[in-house]
Amino acid sequence: MDNGAGRALGTEARPESQGNLPGVMDIQTEFDPPFEALEPVECRGPLLFNSPHSGRVYPQAFLAASRLDLAALRRSEDSFVGELIEGVLRRGHPVVRAHFPRCYVDVNREPYELDPRMFDGRLPSFANTRSMRVAGGLGTVARVVGDAQEIYDQRISVTEALRRIDGLYKPYHRALRRLFMRLHNKFGAAILVDCHSMPSNTGGRDERPRADLVLGDRYGTSCVAVVAETIEHCMREFGYTVSRNKPYAGGFITEHYGNPTTGLHAIQLEINRALYMDERRYERSASFDKLAGEFEVLADRLAAIPIEELRPYRAAAE
Repeated sequence: MDNGAGRALGTEARPESQGNLPGVMDIQTEFDPPFEALEPVECRGPLLFNSPHSGRVYPQAFLAASRLDLAALRRSEDSFVGELIEGVLRRGHPVVRAHFPRCYVDVNREPYELDPRMFDGRLPSFANTRSMRVAGGLGTVARVVGDAQEIYDQRISVTEALRRIDGLYKPYHRALRRLFMRLHNKFGAAILVDCHSMPSNTGGRDERPRADLVLGDRYGTSCVAVVAETIEHCMREFGYTVSRNKPYAGGFITEHYGNPTTGLHAIQLEINRALYMDERRYERSASFDKLAGEFEVLADRLAAIPIEELRPYRAAAE
């Protein structure tokens, strides 16, 4: 099927900063490819969609080292989000999406957020071992999935963690940053829509129903207001409930790619999984195509924002 893509960049042949670390090149052959950076034949606006957590290729060695079965590991996966946003290619906007799973290496973290308790060997001195995400078991190489379920029954080597970071994390961010900056250079501004999914509930007895979508703009610091307003208005028109920054305000990608004073805007979009999939069977639901089509309309709305409202001088004046 023609999805409007001009080319796909699945991997990079020579990851930087790999030194003599064994297996960096080999790790990319475990995925086919590790990620995709899909570009339309012609870009029609300063817009880039990203799906860093929808990868579902689980290496056999990883499965063998895990104490959990595949169904449990998949609980941290943003199933089908990479496919859900693929239609924006037809509208003239690039898409980046991972094939490796979040619980293998998480690109929505700092590059070295690592828990020393889960590794055999000494971590680099520059590793961040004390972040809240590390404490929760959700560092760059995760210790847990789901409801704090431990992934491994024994420590893994520091070398293995660094191999995943150098072989997957760094090439992914180079590709994402390259596309983002290319849009910025072409249009004078760029918008990154970082797409994720959330369970429809967390199992709490008295929990209120979750919103259909949660927009995270780091409390107004990662993009100008018109970006969040456009998304919220569009999705409310489709009948969805939308909240902002609670419970998700945006992660590493939103925080570090968004810089409105330079014309770089990033926003995180969390999608309630009940909208498009069967959460127990990990299958698309009948409403998948409807939501995918609505994302194409959303892309059109974002691309229609006057570029003057996104360029640096406007952001600096606000």
